[in-house]
Amino acid sequence: MSTATPNEIHQLRLQQLAAFLRDSELILTAWDAYSDEHTGNDGWPHDTETYGRRAARRDADTWRSFNRVRQCAKDLIATAEVQLQQLPSASTQSRWAWQLATLDGALDRLTALQREWLDAREILPPSARPGTEAYDDVIGNRNAEAWHSLNEWSAHGQALLDIHAAAQHTPPPPPATAPAPAAPAQAAKPTAARR
Repeated sequence: MSTATPNEIHQLRLQQLAAFLRDSELILTAWDAYSDEHTGNDGWPHDTETYGRRAARRDADTWRSFNRVRQCAKDLIATAEVQLQQLPSASTQSRWAWQLATLDGALDRLTALQREWLDAREILPPSARPGTEAYDDVIGNRNAEAWHSLNEWSAHGQALLDIHAAAQHTPPPPPATAPAPAAPAQAAKPTAARR
């Protein structure tokens, strides 16, 4: 059985990121359509309870979709940072550096929220299972608090794919050549004295 190469693993992670970006776009498009249809001209929902449940589903669906890249997201950012440093400036976009910083900050917030969720789950009573109010409230709060950071990944995650594509299409720099050795100094020939 052969193991995947680092390049194959990175390609798989990029595919998972691309799948998240497609999913999150569909989730957001569906949410926008729902929101437009179920709010008045003033922006207030017609039925706040139903609207809240639908927003909670949007948040949960986006979190679930991001889970496919959450564990490898730090590696994706680190690889993109290295690739960006190696790219000639003519092959880069000025926004890429701040997009990577935005993704990194959003990932840190998501990691903290996941840790808080796991801690909160530990202190739930044994009767609190998925589908119970106690359990669903805690996970719903995590998902709601994560929405902004997940949305940042939806908005800026494409930068990771773009940096990788630029790195793939940029030829590597030529190998550094050692300077030619200096010619050995020739000893001066003594001149015959004139008589």
